Amino acid sequence: MEKTDKVWIDGNLIDWDDAKVHVMTHALNYGTGVFEGMRVYQTPKGRAIFRLREHTARLLDGCRVMGIEPEFGGRMYNAESIIEAVKTAVRANRKVDYVKPCVFLSGEEVGLNPVGVPASLSITCIHMGAYLGNASSEGAKLITSSWQRPDNLCGPAGAKINGAYVTSCLAKREAVRQGASEAVMLNSVGHVAECTGENIFIVRGGKIFTPHTSECILEGITRNSVIDIARSMGYEVSETQITRTQLVSADEVWMTGTAAEIVPVTSVDGRTIGTGKIGDITDKIHGRFREITAGRDPEYIGWLEYAD
Repeated sequence: MEKTDKVWIDGNLIDWDDAKVHVMTHALNYGTGVFEGMRVYQTPKGRAIFRLREHTARLLDGCRVMGIEPEFGGRMYNAESIIEAVKTAVRANRKVDYVKPCVFLSGEEVGLNPVGVPASLSITCIHMGAYLGNASSEGAKLITSSWQRPDNLCGPAGAKINGAYVTSCLAKREAVRQGASEAVMLNSVGHVAECTGENIFIVRGGKIFTPHTSECILEGITRNSVIDIARSMGYEVSETQITRTQLVSADEVWMTGTAAEIVPVTSVDGRTIGTGKIGDITDKIHGRFREITAGRDPEYIGWLEYAD
């Protein structure tokens, strides 16, 4: 990660090194926040934020789940004002390919009933590059984590809640210790859910399958984009239950996420997926995705929100 110049906090652009919170900030101690990740792409018309409106809507949905009013710095924010704030943050920085808005309880409070604790909105721009490094182009190795994907009885599995990502951190570290790029997590009934920060797709017999949203996954925006793209290319896509056996015996596997984008998977738990190389369907969908994010596909130009 490369830091940038300015961070947007509660309506003000602040130097990167001055963007700080108190040690008693409620979100720091209890994880009471909601965040998003957004990719920024270079296009012939300037820098564009991919599906900014959908990300903003999910951020506000997360605020509703957490009971956080979107009032920051004495001003109530709606979707349009947050969208404009994200664009302002991008314009204030030079080398940006990833934006992380975060709504968090910024008041100094001890206790699990944070009534009346004020909230803040930070918008941080960074240059990330390829989230999974060489695995993004060469193929990722996965392990099945011993940590379970938290289900809807443990918390709001479908929202990007700060504290909920502790499990993802544990699973990611487990994967790295075993020499893998990522970990896939199973849900409470043993079905494939998702990876630590990505949704997952498999191909069997020329058909594409991905876990249904009822499987306690995050309804990923890149996931939904890929489903739309694949169907527009003539592929059959089913949102369904996926077993671990179906995963390891699949012809192709790939992951999707805002940070990861589309990453092919070449092995799971030491078992080679397909031929051990990037699959044909994976490659074709990834190629179409690159055209869309580069602003070269008029059918999907509405997915790009220009900042410059």
